[in-house]
Amino acid sequence: MPSRVALVGVGRMGTPLCGRFVSAGHTVTAFDSRPEREEAVRSSGADWAPSVTAAAAGADVLVTVVPGPTEARAALPDAVFSALAPGAVWIDMTSNAPAVAEVLRERAEAHGVDVLEAPLGGSPDDAEHGRLKLFVGGSPEVLDRCRPLLSAVTTMDRISHMGGPGTGYTTKLLINLLWFGQAAATAEALLLGQRAGVDLTVLRDTVGASAAGSDFVRRDLSALFAGDYLPSYGLDRIHDQLEVVTGQARDLGTPHELADAVLRLHRRALERFGPVDGELLAVALLEEVAGALLRP
Repeated sequence: MPSRVALVGVGRMGTPLCGRFVSAGHTVTAFDSRPEREEAVRSSGADWAPSVTAAAAGADVLVTVVPGPTEARAALPDAVFSALAPGAVWIDMTSNAPAVAEVLRERAEAHGVDVLEAPLGGSPDDAEHGRLKLFVGGSPEVLDRCRPLLSAVTTMDRISHMGGPGTGYTTKLLINLLWFGQAAATAEALLLGQRAGVDLTVLRDTVGASAAGSDFVRRDLSALFAGDYLPSYGLDRIHDQLEVVTGQARDLGTPHELADAVLRLHRRALERFGPVDGELLAVALLEEVAGALLRP
């Protein structure tokens, strides 16, 4: 059955999601803190609300796709949850911090709102074409209830139910930690190989087919070889997420030496390049230090 959806956040990821919800037959009212996003919202067939509370008024589902924990905290006062329809559910697709999300979840549940965390994996192009990965934390019953809506943005095989509250956010943070760590380690190895006289293309193909192969080597390295540092996400956001996951490791008492090294590298990149877009700018920093570009 079509739902009345309140969508908060219509940026790189939220805008294509808005269009997919509308195309699936849902009634969507969207809000973003940037008024200039209204045109994009209306062109997708959704309504625009002047405030987050107005967007939430009477909605069956609240979907948040904001940049991070700070924006999520600011966007969701008590009035938003109390404005939703009885029996509503909040689906948070933000790459949120578990500790921040816990406070917001308690706030929602105090108003009788069910909560599902479903941070996104993928690019804006994946969002547009319905092939996102969702890392879900929360009740399996709430997930089953939300599957018809989630089917508008991805296929069921791309939805991973990780466990109870907090597990979806943690999974997304761990995936990001591993991907950025792999990018840095791969760049260091390739810079060494290049300096030692190994052809980069041959090295990439050989590593990709070896026990050291990874999706980063096989899929993403070609973009770097073409000079593309993947400007689909901000370096400051990457740093913040790495800070959250290393802090979580400290709090839970697990080793984090390598995680700290990945964080320090991205902090140096942020200091060097500023809060600009580029998922591989830490690699750019390594290239700068080496005095060489990773170009075949």
